[in-house]
Amino acid sequence: MTNIEKPYEPVSFAKKHRISVEDATAILKQAEGNKKLADKEGRRVAV
Repeated sequence: MTNIEKPYEPVSFAKKHRISVEDATAILKQAEGNKKLADKEGRRVAV
Protein backbone atom coordinates (compact mmCIF):
# COMPACT_ATOMS: atom_id res chain seq x y z
CA MET A 1 0.00 0.00 0.00
CA THR A 2 1.37 3.40 -1.01
CA ASN A 3 1.47 6.26 1.49
CA ILE A 4 0.21 9.26 -0.47
CA GLU A 5 0.37 12.60 1.29
CA LYS A 6 -2.61 14.87 1.00
CA PRO A 7 -1.78 18.40 -0.10
CA TYR A 8 -2.08 21.17 2.45
CA GLU A 9 -5.30 23.13 2.69
CA PRO A 10 -4.58 26.89 2.53
CA VAL A 11 -6.42 27.69 5.79
CA SER A 12 -4.64 25.02 7.85
CA PHE A 13 -1.29 25.92 6.27
CA ALA A 14 -1.87 29.59 7.09
CA LYS A 15 -2.67 28.75 10.72
CA LYS A 16 0.36 26.46 11.00
CA HIS A 17 2.74 29.19 9.87
CA ARG A 18 0.74 32.16 11.22
CA ILE A 19 0.48 33.83 7.82
CA SER A 20 -2.43 35.13 5.78
CA VAL A 21 -4.58 32.74 3.76
CA GLU A 22 -3.64 34.74 0.65
CA ASP A 23 0.08 34.17 1.33
CA ALA A 24 -0.58 30.51 2.07
CA THR A 25 -2.47 30.06 -1.19
CA ALA A 26 0.34 31.66 -3.18
CA ILE A 27 3.02 29.55 -1.45
CA LEU A 28 1.10 26.32 -2.00
CA LYS A 29 0.55 27.13 -5.66
CA GLN A 30 4.25 27.88 -6.12
CA ALA A 31 5.33 24.71 -4.27
CA GLU A 32 3.18 22.53 -6.55
CA GLY A 33 2.41 19.92 -3.90
CA ASN A 34 5.92 19.75 -2.44
CA LYS A 35 5.22 19.94 1.32
CA LYS A 36 8.88 20.33 2.27
CA LEU A 37 9.31 23.30 -0.04
CA ALA A 38 5.99 24.81 1.09
CA ASP A 39 6.95 24.54 4.77
CA LYS A 40 10.34 26.11 4.11
CA GLU A 41 8.72 29.07 2.35
CA GLY A 42 6.02 29.31 5.02
CA ARG A 43 8.66 29.65 7.72
CA ARG A 44 10.48 32.30 5.69
CA VAL A 45 7.34 34.40 5.21
CA ALA A 46 6.31 34.07 8.86
CA VAL A 47 9.47 35.79 10.11
